[in-house]
Amino acid sequence: MKVVVASKNPAKINAAAAVLQNLSTSIQLSGVETPSGVSEQPRSDEETLSGAVNRAETALRQTGADLAIGLEGGVQEQGGVLYLCNWGALASHDGPVITAGGARIPLPEEIARRVQAGEELGPVMDNYANEAGIRRHKGAVGVLTAGLVNRESMFEHVVRLLIGQYQFRSEAVATRVNEH
Repeated sequence: MKVVVASKNPAKINAAAAVLQNLSTSIQLSGVETPSGVSEQPRSDEETLSGAVNRAETALRQTGADLAIGLEGGVQEQGGVLYLCNWGALASHDGPVITAGGARIPLPEEIARRVQAGEELGPVMDNYANEAGIRRHKGAVGVLTAGLVNRESMFEHVVRLLIGQYQFRSEAVATRVNEH
């Protein structure tokens, strides 16, 4: 089975690899850069989810893979607090796009202010943590959880939700076919 992650970001590819390596099927995994079709800094659940779906659908069309996984991080304001949010989408040739959301954690006020003023979270986090390329490894969540959760493990959870739903759907279809 050929699976493509709609990104070249190592955190996203490694998240998919961690989940897929445990499946019994032979899987070829690759990454391809695709546009999200949303702003560089998604600012709502809806926009973040749209980015994940757009990436997955585009990667499926571009590569001819059996499955394509789109993962997108963003922010969502809730009750006056700005939270990290992350969404995933799995596109296949045999059914509707599957979606799942992941963990949320509030951003510290000084970071939230900058993002709300129009800055992108990645560079803000690089500046805040005095590091470079945080989005490609530990992510904001890694900084804000003292490394207990990193971007890869956060997206791994979302990929598990996607693959689990895909397996459930496949088993349900097989059961219905066998009953007839």
